[in-house]
Amino acid sequence: MDLLKTAALLAALPGMAMAHVSVTPTSAVTGGYQLLRFGLGHGCQDIHATTAIRIALPDGLGAARPQPKPGWTLKIEKGAIAWEGLLPPDQYEEFLILVRMPAAEGALAFPTTQSCGATVVRWDQPGGANPAPRVTVTPTPPPAPNAGHDHQH
Repeated sequence: MDLLKTAALLAALPGMAMAHVSVTPTSAVTGGYQLLRFGLGHGCQDIHATTAIRIALPDGLGAARPQPKPGWTLKIEKGAIAWEGLLPPDQYEEFLILVRMPAAEGALAFPTTQSCGATVVRWDQPGGANPAPRVTVTPTPPPAPNAGHDHQH
């Protein structure tokens, strides 16, 4: 596939694939603990170093425990987690949060603010140019029948 076709294919993908702040995984089960990785793909306007990232936590999470990052200051706020540090505009970084998913199914948005000194980019839209990272919460699957070792021979 040539470069032009690849670019066209990427442009046709949904907003999450093109987001500059993404979350993985994009789905989790109700009531379970899940490690969320928020990826920051580049600095503001591709030219300014990122100096802070703030991730708003949706209502219903049972717990949220961020991972500290060497060289970054971690702030745990009511309803949000923030890191302050320095990420050059041409580098990638991940920010990890262990969360307990709510008991209810549905989509969770994590509006994120990326600061690059005086420049601020808000990743908080439901779609479009600056989509908020989203996780879909699905029901916990029932245990598989005979999931253990079968002792009958």
